[in-house]
Amino acid sequence: MENDSIQTQEVLKAFADSQIIPVATIKDTRHVEHLCKALLAGGLNCLEIVLRTDAAMEALRLSTHLNSMLVGAGTVRTVNQVDAAVQAGARFIVTPGFNPGVVKHCQKHKIPVYPGISTPTDLELATALGVQVVKFFPAEAFGGVKTIKALSAPYPEFRFIPTGGIGPGNLESYLAVPQVIACGGSWMVKSELMETGKFEEIEQLTREAVDLAKKNNKT
Repeated sequence: MENDSIQTQEVLKAFADSQIIPVATIKDTRHVEHLCKALLAGGLNCLEIVLRTDAAMEALRLSTHLNSMLVGAGTVRTVNQVDAAVQAGARFIVTPGFNPGVVKHCQKHKIPVYPGISTPTDLELATALGVQVVKFFPAEAFGGVKTIKALSAPYPEFRFIPTGGIGPGNLESYLAVPQVIACGGSWMVKSELMETGKFEEIEQLTREAVDLAKKNNKT
């Protein structure tokens, strides 16, 4: 069954409470503190930093100094990336697809992991490894809310974190699905907003997202 360590339960509770996980691509580590402060001021204390830039690992390290933030690593594809991310301070791991080797490694070391899925075959792999909380990615490209509902019929034990193509226009429809714990999204933390120093706008977009999520509060 899903790793029931205290750490995993704390992460899932944080996801369920916020219902939104900002997914940030950080190109300049000077933005980390400003970004985290903007998210906290807007009402969110979760952040996924994707491993798509040279600055990502250092961004994870810097974020660990902000004790109010729950920060994890995304786009994790290898065991080595898992180890490096955790060493840098990542509290959870998110993968784009279902890699059994990465999942098993995280389970062995009691690291909360949320692997990406998009098909029933992926959910069969998850079932075999006892994973019950998964990232649905890329959500909009693979049918969005309709697909989540369709997958939930034969696999009612799963809970989903849809990511990919989600924004203010469809956030509420995803969160209204009982099987959805939280949604991942990048619209409030776009790289161009960070690069142009628009952290007040990030704070405002975050606050608006939090207000939308509250309308569908399932906790």
